[in-house]
Amino acid sequence: MNTLTPIQQGLTDRFFRYVRTESQSDARATTVPSTESQWTFARLLVDELTTAGATDVHLSDTCVVTAKISGTGDGPAIGFCSHLDTVDVNLSPTVNPQLTHYEGGDICLNAELDLWLRAADHPELAAYEGQPIVHTDGTSVLGADDKAGVTAIMEAVTELGGQTPHGDIYIAFVPDEEIGLRGVRTIDFDRFPVDYAYTVDGGELGEVVETTFNAATATITIAGVSAHPMNAKGNLVNPITLAMEFANQLDAQETPEHTEGREGFIWLNHIDGNQSTCTMQLSIRDHDREGYEEKKQRLRALASDLAAANPRATITCDIVDVYANISDAKTPENSVGSERLHATMRSLGIEIKEIDMRGGTDGSWLSNQGVYTPNYFTGAHNFHSIYEFLPVPSLERCYELTLALMRGE
Repeated sequence: MNTLTPIQQGLTDRFFRYVRTESQSDARATTVPSTESQWTFARLLVDELTTAGATDVHLSDTCVVTAKISGTGDGPAIGFCSHLDTVDVNLSPTVNPQLTHYEGGDICLNAELDLWLRAADHPELAAYEGQPIVHTDGTSVLGADDKAGVTAIMEAVTELGGQTPHGDIYIAFVPDEEIGLRGVRTIDFDRFPVDYAYTVDGGELGEVVETTFNAATATITIAGVSAHPMNAKGNLVNPITLAMEFANQLDAQETPEHTEGREGFIWLNHIDGNQSTCTMQLSIRDHDREGYEEKKQRLRALASDLAAANPRATITCDIVDVYANISDAKTPENSVGSERLHATMRSLGIEIKEIDMRGGTDGSWLSNQGVYTPNYFTGAHNFHSIYEFLPVPSLERCYELTLALMRGE
């Protein structure tokens, strides 16, 4: 089939409109939001929510969009959350989405640059033969993470209507998820007073996430002693050399590229140094709380030992918790959101694929603030990559699920 259904066309048009609105976050910034472009996207959503009939539409001073769809009957207050920002992985902030009716084989992303989405490298493509697929032009990420989620929520809000009784529904679109869940931490719960919530920020069709990493960022700062080479012997303390010594004591097999499933890791992902100082940043991840705490303590011990062996250097280790495992916040009392999600997916004939997410969501933070927040699929694949793609029928199923959850079906 080479044509889109009316609902697929509407979803695709909305998705294209959103991804063409730049909204990369910037980890170097110290403000929330981290970029001006997220304000632009937020204001667009404020206008569209207002037009759709939402009430209490509000844009906070940290760029959190909240809104309410008043209940038309009895039922729990349910929240839906997605994030405004797209990731910055040193690709173009401008997204030029492409629609291909996939008939198998490789997909040419950009003929001029000779960039291809190869079926041999991406066997997941085979499941979508005969379907319309949105993909990149090879110069950027697609931004389905998380504008596919925003699309599904907004289309459901627009189509909700008053035909089916439902409880109060609350919407939250937050900035800076990609740089440590900075935006959701500023949410005003008086504007998001829900019994439970969902993040719409998952991957392939059917994916459900109720287990995420525990996450922390460690910053190792080394202040050495600079000296001219003519009198460096016995005087120079090279902070870069000490950073290398620290790094060499890490387990080379306990890194993202060597772990999978529920295996945790320590990821040295940034070093910045000169003759006087050197700073290292490391990501600490583990699904298991005990393993997570052990990794943090191990880094502190390595820094302490290095400082003891080099008393003329000043070495500090600062560790900041970023988010926690959703599953640690689940209780018999708050599990109704999970039960309802599973029941609704079964009623819609969507196969449930529960995964232990090797990452986190805004729901990781919300859940540990008392609002249990599972995450479910958008339908997209290969986040944070030029090879990111979104099968339109999968986005349609995400929209159908979102609408059914809102209606209490």
